[in-house]
Amino acid sequence: MRLLTVTLAGLIGLAQASLWFGKGSMPAVMHLERQLQAQLSVNEVARQRNARVVAEVGDLREGLEMVEETARRELGMVQPDEVLVQYTAARK
Repeated sequence: MRLLTVTLAGLIGLAQASLWFGKGSMPAVMHLERQLQAQLSVNEVARQRNARVVAEVGDLREGLEMVEETARRELGMVQPDEVLVQYTAARK
C-alpha cells in the first residue's frame, strides 16, 4: 500500500511539474501572449502603410494631377511653357 501511494504521488508530481515548467506552463503562455501583442502592433503598422499605398495607387490610377505633382516634386519636371525658378535663402 505504501509503494502505491508513493508511486501515485510521484506521478501526480510529474504531471504538476510539466504544467508548471513545461511547454504549456504559465510563464510560457505569458511569453507567447507578449509575442502576440508585439506582432499585432507590427501588423497594425503594416496595415496602415498598406492602406496609404493603396490610396496612393488609387490616386495614380484616377488622375493625372497626382502623377504631375509627383513628377514635379521628385523629378523636377516642368511643362514646356513654364519657367523653373529656384532661390536660396540669404545667409546672415
